Amino acid sequence: MTKIELSRVDENFCMEAVNELGNKIVMDGSPADGGHDGGMRPMQVLLAAMGGCSAVDVVTILRKQREDLKDLKITVTGEREKDKVPALYTEVHAHFKIFGNVDKDRAEKAVALSVGKYCSVAKTLEKSAKITYSVEVIN
Repeated sequence: MTKIELSRVDENFCMEAVNELGNKIVMDGSPADGGHDGGMRPMQVLLAAMGGCSAVDVVTILRKQREDLKDLKITVTGEREKDKVPALYTEVHAHFKIFGNVDKDRAEKAVALSVGKYCSVAKTLEKSAKITYSVEVIN
């Protein structure tokens, strides 16, 4: 079982989340909502989680294929429902920049496997959002 403990950092919405190993993230609300932008907003953390989850898959797959991966950068964007509470993501796009002497077809297949099959966060988000991706290989 996963366990995350959250503690309030300030008098408003800033919260620190800590896992059982002591790893931390900070979340806060926007000034318009009464926060101070002291951390990522919870819905931003969800997009970051998808990028992080998918990164693990892509790196693992490319390593198994003995591709010469030097670096990986992922930009994840999301569109949420307008004027709704809760405002769920309806569209999520991840752009993967893969650096190194990596075969483009293998890179695209690794990303497709991650986003479409292995990434638990993407599989959770796809219940409300259309998930798309793009791949760029930079030698």
